[in-house]
Amino acid sequence: MSVTLTRKDLQTDQDVRWCPGCGDYAILASVQKVLPELGIPREKFVFVSGIGCSSRFPYYMNTYGFHTIHGRAPAIATGLKATRPDLQVWVVTGDGDALSIGGNHFIHVLRRNVGVKILLFNNRIYGLTKGQYSPTSEAGKKAKSTPFGSIDTPLDPVRLALGAGASFVARSIDVEAAHLQGILHRMARHEGAALVEIYQNCNVFNDGAFAQLTNKETKANTQLRMEHGKPLTFAGGTKGIRLRGLEPEVVEVGPGGVPESELLVWDEKAPAALAYLMASLPAGFPTPIGIFRAEERPAHHELEEEQRHRVTEERGEGDLARLLTSGDTWLVE
Repeated sequence: MSVTLTRKDLQTDQDVRWCPGCGDYAILASVQKVLPELGIPREKFVFVSGIGCSSRFPYYMNTYGFHTIHGRAPAIATGLKATRPDLQVWVVTGDGDALSIGGNHFIHVLRRNVGVKILLFNNRIYGLTKGQYSPTSEAGKKAKSTPFGSIDTPLDPVRLALGAGASFVARSIDVEAAHLQGILHRMARHEGAALVEIYQNCNVFNDGAFAQLTNKETKANTQLRMEHGKPLTFAGGTKGIRLRGLEPEVVEVGPGGVPESELLVWDEKAPAALAYLMASLPAGFPTPIGIFRAEERPAHHELEEEQRHRVTEERGEGDLARLLTSGDTWLVE
């Protein structure tokens, strides 16, 4: 049943306790704006989080919520969605929570196409524990745990998700409200596993990590907005992305350059290899934001229901008492 809600209906009486200026505030505001527009009752939403700054999210959403344990939010959300497929189950996590201790759970919730919506706040640092480098920190990152610079290759959440076979993968930025809210609308309508990586500024321990993408003076040249069915352009339409075989290249567009017809037209439903190529653009290219992949295929709970009906038709309803006393049993005296 469709209902009418406002952003205020989604707010709680809890004081929002993130550092002043944290990008989490902007993400919270976008989520609280989008959910009322879906026409879904509040009691049909559940927010599940792990551990980290982002994981305080359920306290600030006037819905059902569960603040769980480090890295295990996808596992708990999987159980919830399996038993209550009628619910909208949202997972809120960070780059440390999801990709370090929670990496295995993250991969498999995507692989299984469990119908949960994952918001991954990526600030490239451990904020809650005060500034250690994270799995997404860039090589050479000097932090409290890497005083001489990180020698590790960073994980890319988008490429990891695509490699795991996720059916919906997107990226946005905390302060790009209109763009983020558009992605959230699409995510909410997706039936399978959906991931949105959100570049989020930690103004205390990693301030300015995405400044080139958000500053008015630079973002036109550094953001590449992917829109289904449209050619890939940036810099006010004066530059674009063209493919030469499997090699992407930046080209000038218009007079003195190439015609727009030569540019790569984005297709979010193309084979995952194209999305992976865009997620792997080398240094010097703009950073893609938008929907990398949107594939419609049966969600895990739909396959479970189908299997349950098939087995019931073949074997009947079953007998729990008989099951518990069948096979190898022991008498303990």
